Amino acid sequence: MHPPSTSAAPAPDLAALKTRQQAAWASGDYAVIGTTLQIVGETLAEACDLKTDERVLDVAAGNGNATLAAARRGCAVTSTDYVGGLLERGAERARAERLEVAFQVADVEALPFADASFDAVLSTFGVMFAPDHARAAAEMARVCRPGGRIGLANWTPASFIGQVFKILGRQLPPPAGVQSPALWGTEVHLRTLFGAQAADIQLHSRTFQFRYRSAAHFLDVFRHWYGPVHKAFAALPAEQAATLERDLTELLDSLNRAGPASLVVPSEYVEVVVTRR
Repeated sequence: MHPPSTSAAPAPDLAALKTRQQAAWASGDYAVIGTTLQIVGETLAEACDLKTDERVLDVAAGNGNATLAAARRGCAVTSTDYVGGLLERGAERARAERLEVAFQVADVEALPFADASFDAVLSTFGVMFAPDHARAAAEMARVCRPGGRIGLANWTPASFIGQVFKILGRQLPPPAGVQSPALWGTEVHLRTLFGAQAADIQLHSRTFQFRYRSAAHFLDVFRHWYGPVHKAFAALPAEQAATLERDLTELLDSLNRAGPASLVVPSEYVEVVVTRR
């Protein structure tokens, strides 16, 4: 008899996954969705108690919700993302409001900034999608000064968006061994990621309301403009795409609190403020 194999499963190719993610987020136009989430950036800026002239970094900034919220409070903001096209949308918004913001293409897992460069580091529904959770968290902590704040808004596993990604995963399973983005919405994972660098971690449960005319309207918008959903429908054969549409419609209808004339779907997220040790 041969002894049972003790060889570990091969590690996931995080570089290849990141390349696919970049292509997904660059597809569609996330700004169409992102602008509806602006209130989350405003609330996070208040939770972090941002002050005039503080140095603020927004990572995985998308089209700049936290960026604009910080700039509106007089901060010196650097807005970063690994998809340059998303930063262009943020820059358009900043110009329209006459806000001074520096935009720079950068990967949260390898930030091109010196240690302790910023008073606050923010991310709204962004860093949670980085493939290497520990590395992304370590980089955010590294560039944040002692006594500074790391402010995050992350969807929880049980939230509407968490359930959307579970449905997507049934049709397009993620690579084996890759941590779920929704872990960033759990206290245990956040304390594992930041505990060693944190003097304090505050978590508050909040809810964002998705507002559309109907489930069909929501799906039309997300299918065309939200990168992960756009890519999923494009990649699936017709039968699987129909199943995905049906499952998402059933989820939307089950959570809709507005009745048949409209669509209002609440989605829980956790608002996190880490005070750097």
